[in-house]
Amino acid sequence: MKDFSVHSVGKIINKDDDAFIVIDKKYIPALQALDGFSHINVLWWFDDLDEEQSRSVLQTEQPYKGAPEIMGVFATRSPERPNPIALTTTKIIDIDFKKGIIKIEFIDANNNTPVLDIKPYTPSLDRVETPDVPAWCSHWPKSTEESACFSWEKEFNF
Repeated sequence: MKDFSVHSVGKIINKDDDAFIVIDKKYIPALQALDGFSHINVLWWFDDLDEEQSRSVLQTEQPYKGAPEIMGVFATRSPERPNPIALTTTKIIDIDFKKGIIKIEFIDANNNTPVLDIKPYTPSLDRVETPDVPAWCSHWPKSTEESACFSWEKEFNF
C-alpha cells in the first residue's frame, strides 16, 4: 500500500453557542465560489482519539439501543476507528472570504479540532431519496433538521 499524508486546512472554533471553521491563510483561496451553497460536508479529524489503542478498535459492544450486540466500527459513527476521520453535514450561516472564516450552524467536533477538507453539499451526489437502514435505527430522524430536536441521549448506551 502507498503511504500518504493528510494536512489540516483549518480548525473548528466553538465559541459560546456559535461554531466556526477557521481556514488556514494559505487555503483561503479555496473558498472562492462557495457562496451560494447552503450546506457543506466537513471532513475532520478525531484528534482526541488519534492514538494506537483507538486506531486498533475494529468492533464495539452495542453502542446503540436495540442494535446488534457486536458491531464493526464501519457500521457506527464511533470516533475509535482505524483512521479517526469524521464527516458532518452542516448549514453555512456566513462566510468571511477575507479572513477565511465560515460560520456554521452546528458541528459535533470539539474546539480546535483539525479540519481536513470541505466539500459543498449537492443533492445530486450527497442525497439518497430512499435509503435503507436496519430496523433498530429506522425511527431515527430522516434529516439533519429533524435531528436537532431528537432525543439522541435515549439512543446511545454510553
